[in-house]
Amino acid sequence: MRSSEPAAAALLDYRNAFELAPIGLIISRNRLMVDCNRQVLEMFGTTSDALIGQSFELLYPTPAEFERTGARIAASLNASGWYADERVMKRVGGAQRGELFWCHVSGRALDPSAPHAAGIWSFEDLSSKRRIGIELTPREREIAALLIEGLTSKQIGKRLAISPRTVDVYRGRLMQKYGASTTPELVQKLLRA
Repeated sequence: MRSSEPAAAALLDYRNAFELAPIGLIISRNRLMVDCNRQVLEMFGTTSDALIGQSFELLYPTPAEFERTGARIAASLNASGWYADERVMKRVGGAQRGELFWCHVSGRALDPSAPHAAGIWSFEDLSSKRRIGIELTPREREIAALLIEGLTSKQIGKRLAISPRTVDVYRGRLMQKYGASTTPELVQKLLRA
């Protein structure tokens, strides 16, 4: 075996691991998708040709949610560049085109000082555990996701750059829509929805 053959075999092993990973993976540069695996394609009901080179905005319910999530990621990265949350995403194609679903997203910016320059992101479809049964506004979806994380009104307000009182108003709307009388009950209903 020549010296370049082990390197080529290792590269093939890494590519196979990426392609066959049991979770969706996307490599990004400047919020554009530069590579993705089979799980992502299945999850979003699309092809690599439809995703590669496209903005992550394609996977969000609205452009505003894409922008706000990007700002939240940049503001919330820890010192090593890690970030994770649960959010509502949108299927791109197939029989479920346009369907909204809960997704756990985690990832790492390769340079924490430039959060969107380059990163790798994992996507886990939570729709088998959590359904979107009630129509929510984009802001209600964001607040619901942060309530599930256990954040207070003050913490949510800080993350979304809105007042804690505004968060309380949205929480009240969510409680009314889900028929919950307390925040813990609301969170439980969101998790079971």
